[in-house]
Order: sequence, then C-alpha cells, then structure tokens
Amino acid sequence: MTIRRIPATRLGRLALTAGAALALFTALPMSSAYADASGTFFYSSSVGDFKITNPPLHECRPVHGGATSASNQTNATATLYFDSSCGSSWGSLQPGQFTSFSGDLPDSVIFGS
Repeated sequence: MTIRRIPATRLGRLALTAGAALALFTALPMSSAYADASGTFFYSSSVGDFKITNPPLHECRPVHGGATSASNQTNATATLYFDSSCGSSWGSLQPGQFTSFSGDLPDSVIFGS
C-alpha cells in the first residue's frame, strides 16, 4: 500500500473548485416552475375592476364576473379560458397586450406558456 502526500496548493485548488461549484449550485433557482410572473394583470368585469399582481406561473386563477377587458402588464403570457377550471381556451395575451371581450367572457386565466 502506497500513501501519497497531496501538496497543499493542489488541495487548496480542489477546495476552491468544490466551494465555487457549491456556491453556483445553491445560487441557481431550483425550478422556474415554482416562480411567479412579474407585473400586474388588470381586468374589468360586470362586478368591478380587478388586478392580479405577480401571479404564480402555471396556476389556474379565477376572473371574477367574467372579463369584459384585460391588460397583461406582466412578463408572462396570459392564457384566458371560458370556464372557471381553465379547460376551454379563449386565447392568449402576450406581455403588454390589451383586449376587450364581447359575447362569451373569460372566467379564468393561467400565466406562463
């Protein structure tokens, strides 16, 4: 059995590399699926004016009273749905877009693509 001595400089470089890798790993978000959109989604309905600020991504959110107009001022795509369970898609509003609705009104929204 041979025992080899590792020079202090090599051991120091190994520790520095391992520390840098650990710092990089912990600094990265674990998953963007759990992040929130940034900004505000404004909408008007028959029962008033509402806003959703920094909405969570990929979560079905209600649109109270059915939206008569909507303005997506978030950094995520807003997909609007005709039903409250996000099953029947109306279409999407890209960040910065505004639209008015007539006829069937959207009852829910999901942020993120």
